Amino acid sequence: MNYDVVVVGGGPCGSTAAEDLVRSGLKVALLDRAGRIKPCGGAIPPRLIRDFHIPDEQLVAKITTARMISPTGRKVDIPIENGFVGMVDRDQFDEYLRNRAQEAGAERFTGTYLRIERDKDGSHVIYRDKATGEERQLVTKMIIGADGARSNVARDAIPGAAKIPYVIAYHEIVEAPERQEAANADYDPLRCDVVYDGAISPDFYGWIFPHGKQASIGMGTMVDGVDLKDATARLRASAGLSDCKTIRKEGAPIPLKPLDRWDNGRDVVVAGDAAGVVAPSSGEGIYYAMACGRAAATAVAAKLKSGRIKDLQLARKMFLREHGSVFRVLGAMQNAYYRSDERRERFVSLCHDVDVQRLTFEAYMNKELVKARPLAHLKIGFKNISHLTGMVSPLHV
Repeated sequence: MNYDVVVVGGGPCGSTAAEDLVRSGLKVALLDRAGRIKPCGGAIPPRLIRDFHIPDEQLVAKITTARMISPTGRKVDIPIENGFVGMVDRDQFDEYLRNRAQEAGAERFTGTYLRIERDKDGSHVIYRDKATGEERQLVTKMIIGADGARSNVARDAIPGAAKIPYVIAYHEIVEAPERQEAANADYDPLRCDVVYDGAISPDFYGWIFPHGKQASIGMGTMVDGVDLKDATARLRASAGLSDCKTIRKEGAPIPLKPLDRWDNGRDVVVAGDAAGVVAPSSGEGIYYAMACGRAAATAVAAKLKSGRIKDLQLARKMFLREHGSVFRVLGAMQNAYYRSDERRERFVSLCHDVDVQRLTFEAYMNKELVKARPLAHLKIGFKNISHLTGMVSPLHV
Protein backbone atom coordinates (compact mmCIF):
# COMPACT_ATOMS: atom_id res chain seq x y z
CA MET A 1 0.00 0.00 0.00
CA ASN A 2 1.30 3.44 -0.90
CA TYR A 3 1.10 6.49 1.38
CA ASP A 4 1.30 10.20 0.89
CA VAL A 5 3.39 10.56 4.06
CA VAL A 6 5.16 8.19 6.43
CA VAL A 7 5.83 9.71 9.85
CA VAL A 8 8.70 7.99 11.68
CA GLY A 9 8.32 8.43 15.43
CA GLY A 10 5.14 8.50 17.48
CA GLY A 11 5.99 10.97 20.24
CA PRO A 12 4.12 14.27 20.62
CA CYS A 13 5.76 15.67 17.48
CA GLY A 14 5.14 12.74 15.16
CA SER A 15 1.65 12.04 16.43
CA THR A 16 0.66 15.69 15.97
CA ALA A 17 2.07 15.75 12.43
CA ALA A 18 0.27 12.51 11.54
CA GLU A 19 -3.07 13.71 12.88
CA ASP A 20 -2.81 17.08 11.11
CA LEU A 21 -1.92 15.41 7.80
CA VAL A 22 -4.79 12.94 7.99
CA ARG A 23 -7.24 15.71 8.78
CA SER A 24 -6.01 17.54 5.66
CA GLY A 25 -7.07 14.55 3.57
CA LEU A 26 -3.77 12.71 3.10
CA LYS A 27 -3.03 9.00 3.51
CA VAL A 28 -0.60 8.65 6.41
CA ALA A 29 1.37 5.86 8.08
CA LEU A 30 2.71 6.37 11.62
CA LEU A 31 5.71 4.17 12.48
CA ASP A 32 6.73 3.96 16.14
CA ARG A 33 9.01 1.66 18.11
CA ALA A 34 6.63 1.46 21.10
CA GLY A 35 7.72 0.81 24.64
CA ARG A 36 10.15 3.75 24.69
CA ILE A 37 9.43 6.50 27.22
CA LYS A 38 11.45 9.70 27.05
CA PRO A 39 12.79 11.12 30.33
CA CYS A 40 10.78 14.28 30.77
CA GLY A 41 9.50 16.47 33.57
CA GLY A 42 6.13 16.42 31.83
CA ALA A 43 5.14 20.09 32.12
CA ILE A 44 2.74 21.49 29.53
CA PRO A 45 1.62 25.15 29.46
CA PRO A 46 -1.93 26.42 28.93
CA ARG A 47 -1.19 27.32 25.31
CA LEU A 48 -0.43 23.67 24.51
CA ILE A 49 -3.61 22.53 26.23
CA ARG A 50 -5.56 25.11 24.24
CA ASP A 51 -3.88 24.81 20.83
CA PHE A 52 -3.85 21.00 20.77
CA HIS A 53 -7.14 20.34 22.58
CA ILE A 54 -5.74 18.26 25.45
CA PRO A 55 -8.54 16.93 27.69
CA ASP A 56 -8.39 17.51 31.41
CA GLU A 57 -8.16 13.78 32.16
CA GLN A 58 -4.68 13.69 30.61
CA LEU A 59 -3.38 16.03 33.33
CA VAL A 60 -2.02 14.09 36.28
CA ALA A 61 -1.35 17.29 38.26
CA LYS A 62 -1.93 21.04 38.07
CA ILE A 63 1.02 23.07 39.33
CA THR A 64 0.44 26.48 40.94
CA THR A 65 3.96 27.29 42.18
CA ALA A 66 7.51 26.98 40.85
CA ARG A 67 10.37 26.92 43.34
CA MET A 68 13.89 27.94 42.30
CA ILE A 69 16.66 26.57 44.54
CA SER A 70 20.18 28.04 44.44
CA PRO A 71 23.56 26.40 45.18
CA THR A 72 23.48 27.76 48.75
CA GLY A 73 19.96 26.45 49.31
CA ARG A 74 18.17 29.77 48.77
CA LYS A 75 14.55 29.08 47.79
CA VAL A 76 12.40 31.41 45.73
CA ASP A 77 8.76 30.45 45.30
CA ILE A 78 7.12 31.90 42.19
CA PRO A 79 3.32 31.73 42.17
CA ILE A 80 1.61 30.99 38.87
CA GLU A 81 -1.01 33.70 38.74
CA ASN A 82 -4.39 33.19 37.09
CA GLY A 83 -3.78 29.64 35.97
CA PHE A 84 -1.68 26.53 36.30
CA VAL A 85 0.92 24.43 34.53
CA GLY A 86 -0.39 21.00 33.58
CA MET A 87 1.66 17.87 34.21
CA VAL A 88 1.47 14.72 32.08
CA ASP A 89 3.01 11.28 32.33
CA ARG A 90 4.70 10.58 29.01
CA ASP A 91 3.83 6.89 29.23
CA GLN A 92 0.12 7.74 29.03
CA PHE A 93 0.26 11.04 27.15
CA ASP A 94 2.25 9.82 24.14
CA GLU A 95 -0.02 6.80 23.68
CA TYR A 96 -3.07 9.05 23.91
CA LEU A 97 -1.68 11.19 21.06
CA ARG A 98 -0.87 8.11 18.95
CA ASN A 99 -4.35 6.74 19.47
CA ARG A 100 -5.86 10.10 18.56
CA ALA A 101 -3.90 10.17 15.30
CA GLN A 102 -5.04 6.62 14.55
CA GLU A 103 -8.66 7.45 15.29
CA ALA A 104 -8.37 10.38 12.89
CA GLY A 105 -7.28 7.95 10.15
CA ALA A 106 -3.51 7.38 10.38
CA GLU A 107 -2.41 3.75 10.05
CA ARG A 108 -0.12 2.67 12.88
CA PHE A 109 2.84 0.35 12.47
CA THR A 110 5.08 -0.86 15.28
CA GLY A 111 8.73 -1.39 14.49
CA THR A 112 12.19 0.11 14.22
CA TYR A 113 13.21 2.36 11.34
CA LEU A 114 16.18 0.95 9.41
CA ARG A 115 16.74 3.02 6.26
CA ILE A 116 15.21 4.74 3.23
CA GLU A 117 15.40 3.24 -0.26
CA ARG A 118 14.20 4.91 -3.45
CA ASP A 119 13.18 3.71 -6.91
CA LYS A 120 10.73 4.63 -9.66
CA ASP A 121 7.78 3.74 -7.41
CA GLY A 122 8.75 6.25 -4.74
CA SER A 123 10.51 6.31 -1.38
CA HIS A 124 10.53 3.14 0.72
CA VAL A 125 10.80 3.34 4.50
CA ILE A 126 12.35 0.05 5.56
CA TYR A 127 11.65 -1.03 9.13
CA ARG A 128 11.92 -4.10 11.32
CA ASP A 129 8.50 -5.29 12.42
CA LYS A 130 8.34 -5.58 16.23
CA ALA A 131 6.05 -8.63 16.21
CA THR A 132 7.79 -10.77 13.59
CA GLY A 133 11.34 -9.38 13.46
CA GLU A 134 11.07 -9.26 9.67
CA GLU A 135 12.03 -6.34 7.44
CA ARG A 136 9.05 -4.59 5.92
CA GLN A 137 8.56 -1.48 3.83
CA LEU A 138 6.18 1.46 3.54
CA VAL A 139 6.06 3.11 0.11
CA THR A 140 5.47 6.84 0.28
CA LYS A 141 5.83 10.20 -1.41
CA MET A 142 7.12 12.05 1.68
CA ILE A 143 8.73 11.24 5.03
CA ILE A 144 8.69 13.15 8.31
CA GLY A 145 11.48 12.14 10.68
CA ALA A 146 10.20 12.68 14.22
CA ASP A 147 12.31 9.93 15.76
CA GLY A 148 13.89 11.97 18.52
CA ALA A 149 17.35 13.23 19.37
CA ARG A 150 20.13 11.52 17.42
CA SER A 151 17.47 10.77 14.83
CA ASN A 152 18.33 7.99 12.42
CA VAL A 153 16.19 9.64 9.74
CA ALA A 154 18.10 12.92 10.18
CA ARG A 155 21.40 11.02 10.13
CA ASP A 156 20.48 9.43 6.80
CA ALA A 157 18.94 12.50 5.15
CA ILE A 158 20.20 15.80 6.64
CA PRO A 159 23.85 16.87 6.33
CA GLY A 160 25.40 17.84 9.67
CA ALA A 161 22.61 16.37 11.77
CA ALA A 162 25.02 14.21 13.77
CA LYS A 163 26.97 17.26 15.02
CA ILE A 164 24.20 18.84 17.08
CA PRO A 165 25.12 19.41 20.79
CA TYR A 166 23.19 17.47 23.47
CA VAL A 167 22.40 17.45 27.14
CA ILE A 168 22.09 13.95 28.55
CA ALA A 169 18.96 13.84 30.70
CA TYR A 170 18.13 11.21 33.31
CA HIS A 171 15.17 10.88 35.64
CA GLU A 172 13.48 8.44 37.97
CA ILE A 173 9.71 8.12 38.30
CA VAL A 174 8.89 7.40 41.95
CA GLU A 175 5.79 6.94 44.04
CA ALA A 176 4.86 10.32 45.46
CA PRO A 177 4.86 10.50 49.26
CA GLU A 178 1.59 10.62 51.15
CA ARG A 179 0.45 13.98 52.58
CA GLN A 180 2.21 13.66 55.97
CA GLU A 181 5.30 12.13 54.41
CA ALA A 182 5.35 14.94 51.84
CA ALA A 183 5.37 17.58 54.58
CA ASN A 184 8.29 15.85 56.27
CA ALA A 185 10.08 15.48 52.94
CA ASP A 186 9.68 19.11 51.79
CA TYR A 187 7.59 17.96 48.85
CA ASP A 188 4.48 19.72 47.57
CA PRO A 189 2.23 17.99 44.99
CA LEU A 190 1.31 21.44 43.60
CA ARG A 191 4.87 22.74 43.24
CA CYS A 192 7.68 22.14 40.75
CA ASP A 193 11.21 22.42 42.19
CA VAL A 194 14.05 23.47 39.90
CA VAL A 195 17.52 23.06 41.44
CA TYR A 196 20.34 25.23 40.10
CA ASP A 197 23.32 23.65 41.84
CA GLY A 198 26.64 22.58 40.34
CA ALA A 199 26.75 19.66 42.78
CA ILE A 200 23.68 18.25 41.00
CA SER A 201 24.41 19.48 37.47
CA PRO A 202 27.52 21.49 36.57
CA ASP A 203 25.91 23.09 33.50
CA PHE A 204 22.13 22.54 33.58
CA TYR A 205 19.73 21.86 36.47
CA GLY A 206 17.92 19.23 38.51
CA TRP A 207 14.16 18.93 38.95
CA ILE A 208 11.46 17.47 41.17
CA PHE A 209 8.12 17.57 39.34
CA PRO A 210 4.89 16.15 40.81
CA HIS A 211 2.88 13.74 38.65
CA GLY A 212 -0.11 13.14 40.87
CA LYS A 213 0.50 9.78 42.52
CA GLN A 214 4.02 9.82 41.11
CA ALA A 215 6.89 12.28 40.78
CA SER A 216 9.69 12.83 38.25
CA ILE A 217 13.12 13.47 39.79
CA GLY A 218 16.06 14.04 37.48
CA MET A 219 18.79 16.22 36.02
CA GLY A 220 20.74 16.84 32.83
CA THR A 221 24.29 17.71 31.80
CA MET A 222 26.62 18.02 28.82
CA VAL A 223 29.70 17.31 30.95
CA ASP A 224 31.35 13.93 30.41
CA GLY A 225 32.01 11.84 33.49
CA VAL A 226 29.09 13.10 35.58
CA ASP A 227 27.35 10.20 37.33
CA LEU A 228 23.71 10.96 36.49
CA LYS A 229 22.30 8.26 38.76
CA ASP A 230 24.41 9.41 41.71
CA ALA A 231 23.41 13.04 41.16
CA THR A 232 19.75 12.03 41.03
CA ALA A 233 20.16 9.98 44.22
CA ARG A 234 21.59 13.05 45.96
CA LEU A 235 18.74 15.16 44.63
CA ARG A 236 16.24 12.68 46.06
CA ALA A 237 18.07 12.66 49.38
CA SER A 238 18.12 16.46 49.60
CA ALA A 239 14.33 16.49 49.27
CA GLY A 240 13.77 13.57 51.65
CA LEU A 241 12.54 11.29 48.86
CA SER A 242 15.17 8.53 49.00
CA ASP A 243 12.77 5.97 50.45
CA CYS A 244 10.05 6.47 47.83
CA LYS A 245 9.54 3.41 45.64
CA THR A 246 11.18 3.76 42.22
CA ILE A 247 8.80 2.85 39.39
CA ARG A 248 11.09 3.30 36.39
CA LYS A 249 14.35 4.93 35.30
CA GLU A 250 14.97 6.61 31.93
CA GLY A 251 17.75 8.47 30.19
CA ALA A 252 18.12 10.11 26.78
CA PRO A 253 19.87 12.96 24.94
CA ILE A 254 18.16 16.34 24.61
CA PRO A 255 19.33 18.57 21.72
CA LEU A 256 20.34 22.14 22.49
CA LYS A 257 20.22 23.86 19.10
CA PRO A 258 17.91 23.70 16.07
CA LEU A 259 19.51 22.23 12.96
CA ASP A 260 20.49 24.68 10.23
CA ARG A 261 18.44 22.65 7.76
CA TRP A 262 15.33 20.51 8.32
CA ASP A 263 14.76 19.01 4.86
CA ASN A 264 16.82 17.13 2.28
CA GLY A 265 15.46 19.04 -0.69
CA ARG A 266 13.61 15.98 -1.92
CA ASP A 267 11.34 13.87 0.26
CA VAL A 268 12.31 14.21 3.95
CA VAL A 269 11.55 16.79 6.65
CA VAL A 270 12.70 16.33 10.25
CA ALA A 271 10.87 17.78 13.25
CA GLY A 272 10.86 17.95 17.03
CA ASP A 273 13.96 16.64 18.80
CA ALA A 274 15.16 15.31 15.44
CA ALA A 275 15.34 18.95 14.26
CA GLY A 276 16.95 20.09 17.53
CA VAL A 277 13.83 21.86 18.77
CA VAL A 278 14.14 22.04 22.55
CA ALA A 279 14.09 25.35 24.43
CA PRO A 280 17.51 26.43 25.73
CA SER A 281 17.84 27.08 29.47
CA SER A 282 14.63 25.24 30.40
CA GLY A 283 14.98 22.12 28.25
CA GLU A 284 11.25 22.33 27.60
CA GLY A 285 10.29 20.18 24.64
CA ILE A 286 6.67 18.97 24.56
CA TYR A 287 5.03 22.18 23.38
CA TYR A 288 7.78 22.96 20.88
CA ALA A 289 7.75 19.39 19.58
CA MET A 290 4.03 19.56 18.88
CA ALA A 291 4.29 23.03 17.32
CA CYS A 292 7.15 21.76 15.16
CA GLY A 293 5.16 18.67 14.14
CA ARG A 294 2.35 20.96 13.03
CA ALA A 295 4.79 23.13 11.04
CA ALA A 296 6.32 20.04 9.38
CA ALA A 297 2.86 18.76 8.45
CA THR A 298 2.00 22.13 6.93
CA ALA A 299 5.20 22.17 4.87
CA VAL A 300 4.77 18.59 3.62
CA ALA A 301 1.11 19.16 2.72
CA ALA A 302 2.09 22.33 0.85
CA LYS A 303 4.76 20.48 -1.13
CA LEU A 304 2.41 17.65 -2.05
CA LYS A 305 -0.17 20.13 -3.28
CA SER A 306 2.17 22.48 -5.17
CA GLY A 307 4.94 20.12 -6.22
CA ARG A 308 7.50 22.77 -5.19
CA ILE A 309 10.47 21.34 -3.29
CA LYS A 310 11.16 24.73 -1.69
CA ASP A 311 7.87 24.43 0.21
CA LEU A 312 9.61 21.93 2.49
CA GLN A 313 11.60 24.86 3.89
CA LEU A 314 8.37 26.24 5.34
CA ALA A 315 8.67 23.96 8.38
CA ARG A 316 11.81 25.66 9.70
CA LYS A 317 10.80 29.14 8.56
CA MET A 318 7.36 28.98 10.18
CA PHE A 319 8.65 27.59 13.46
CA LEU A 320 11.54 30.04 13.88
CA ARG A 321 9.43 32.99 12.81
CA GLU A 322 7.19 32.37 15.81
CA HIS A 323 9.64 30.94 18.35
CA GLY A 324 13.14 31.95 17.26
CA SER A 325 13.28 35.09 19.41
CA VAL A 326 12.30 33.12 22.53
CA PHE A 327 15.02 30.56 21.79
CA ARG A 328 17.61 33.32 21.38
CA VAL A 329 16.70 34.95 24.69
CA LEU A 330 16.71 31.62 26.54
CA GLY A 331 20.03 30.67 24.94
CA ALA A 332 21.59 33.93 26.06
CA MET A 333 20.26 33.37 29.59
CA GLN A 334 21.72 29.86 29.72
CA ASN A 335 25.10 31.09 28.50
CA ALA A 336 25.08 33.91 31.04
CA TYR A 337 23.91 32.11 34.17
CA TYR A 338 24.66 28.39 33.93
CA ARG A 339 28.43 28.61 33.77
CA SER A 340 29.19 28.70 37.52
CA ASP A 341 27.54 28.42 40.92
CA GLU A 342 28.17 32.11 41.52
CA ARG A 343 26.17 32.91 38.38
CA ARG A 344 23.45 30.42 39.36
CA GLU A 345 23.19 32.09 42.77
CA ARG A 346 22.72 35.44 41.06
CA PHE A 347 20.09 33.98 38.72
CA VAL A 348 17.99 32.65 41.59
CA SER A 349 18.44 35.99 43.35
CA LEU A 350 17.12 37.76 40.25
CA CYS A 351 14.04 35.53 40.39
CA HIS A 352 13.00 37.31 43.61
CA ASP A 353 11.94 40.25 41.46
CA VAL A 354 8.18 40.43 40.88
CA ASP A 355 8.62 41.85 37.37
CA VAL A 356 10.89 38.94 36.46
CA GLN A 357 8.39 36.46 37.85
CA ARG A 358 5.42 37.89 36.01
CA LEU A 359 7.10 38.35 32.65
CA THR A 360 8.76 34.93 32.83
CA PHE A 361 5.53 33.09 33.45
CA GLU A 362 3.52 35.15 31.01
CA ALA A 363 6.08 34.21 28.36
CA TYR A 364 6.05 30.56 29.43
CA MET A 365 2.29 30.23 29.57
CA ASN A 366 1.69 31.92 26.20
CA LYS A 367 4.91 30.96 24.38
CA GLU A 368 5.82 34.45 23.28
CA LEU A 369 7.88 37.34 24.57
CA VAL A 370 5.68 39.80 26.42
CA LYS A 371 5.80 43.31 24.95
CA ALA A 372 2.99 44.95 26.89
CA ARG A 373 5.11 46.38 29.72
CA PRO A 374 8.20 48.15 28.31
CA LEU A 375 9.11 49.76 31.65
CA ALA A 376 9.22 46.34 33.28
CA HIS A 377 11.56 45.14 30.52
CA LEU A 378 13.86 48.12 31.13
CA LYS A 379 13.92 47.43 34.87
CA ILE A 380 14.70 43.75 34.28
CA GLY A 381 17.44 44.60 31.80
CA PHE A 382 19.12 46.89 34.32
CA LYS A 383 18.82 44.33 37.11
CA ASN A 384 20.15 41.61 34.83
CA ILE A 385 23.24 43.66 33.99
CA SER A 386 23.70 44.55 37.67
CA HIS A 387 23.69 40.87 38.67
CA LEU A 388 26.00 39.75 35.86
CA THR A 389 28.54 42.50 36.56
CA GLY A 390 28.46 41.97 40.32
CA MET A 391 27.04 45.40 41.09
CA VAL A 392 24.42 43.61 43.21
CA SER A 393 25.30 40.93 45.71
CA PRO A 394 22.99 37.90 45.49
CA LEU A 395 23.13 37.65 49.29
CA HIS A 396 21.48 41.05 49.75
CA VAL A 397 18.38 40.58 47.63
